[in-house]
Amino acid sequence: MAYYIFKRLVMALVVMLLATVLLASLAHLIPGDPVKLMLGPRASEEMSARVRTEMGLDDPIPVQVANFVIGLLQGDLGRDFATRSPVSNMISAALPHTVALAVASLGMAVLIGIPLGVISAARPSSWLDRTLGFLSVSLITVPTYVSALLLLLLFAVGLNLISSIGAGDFSDPVGYGKQLLLPATALALTWIGYLARLVRTSLLEILNQNYIRTARAYGLRERTILFTYALKNALIPTVAVLGVGMGNLLGGAVFVEVIFTRPGLGSLIYRSITQRNYPAARGAILVAAFLFVLANLIADMSYRYLDPRIRTWES
Repeated sequence: MAYYIFKRLVMALVVMLLATVLLASLAHLIPGDPVKLMLGPRASEEMSARVRTEMGLDDPIPVQVANFVIGLLQGDLGRDFATRSPVSNMISAALPHTVALAVASLGMAVLIGIPLGVISAARPSSWLDRTLGFLSVSLITVPTYVSALLLLLLFAVGLNLISSIGAGDFSDPVGYGKQLLLPATALALTWIGYLARLVRTSLLEILNQNYIRTARAYGLRERTILFTYALKNALIPTVAVLGVGMGNLLGGAVFVEVIFTRPGLGSLIYRSITQRNYPAARGAILVAAFLFVLANLIADMSYRYLDPRIRTWES
């Protein structure tokens, strides 16, 4: 187990190192002069030269990468180009809103998607199974930004039931929860359908195993077999994809936060890219990459815990 954890940590560190080097080279990977893109075509050569020096673009690329990594190890993500405020302060203000959105969306997907999958597997080929199957596939195929726009137009604009513009304040949990409801739902819909189909498929496969037939032969109740013996093993593939799911939720949060004007990490990335604010963009993207790697690492640990038969020390 210790070797398994060590190996996963090393892999996570390698991924983060590659992401850091890639983001440190961001200004050189995009076509055109980044300073001209930020300042516009009317900027003078003197101003362009001063900004290029302030951003360290005059240094060789290896030196720029090394400076970025050294600053990162010291907790310095650079300074915002427009306001000159530390990027870390901007991220610390935006990150809690994105984490709240992602956690609420993932929790909603788990609490709704898994029961739907269990209900479908308990009554295979029934009208209820076919109805839930059609609903699940429909949710999977709808893009996140389409769901967000439809929910916003229907409940906030058309019916005027929920005010979903902005994020509210953490000091008012009830008000914040109301502001969070529609964005979290929009972000969770795709994963509700995906988890429902995944749990149904896994559970039907488990229910055809020999040890389940043996449990039935001993006269155990079907409910006991389903929830005590089958469901735990059926959830192992679900846990394996939740880490990837958290990464996808962070990616979808960009669209949702922009549509609902939430001041989260996704809005910060979008605003920084549109303004060609490279220090803020690369700092925010780096934090998002770290969250993605961390979510996958936690999913790996959970997968190993749920199924100790996996010989991870041989993989």
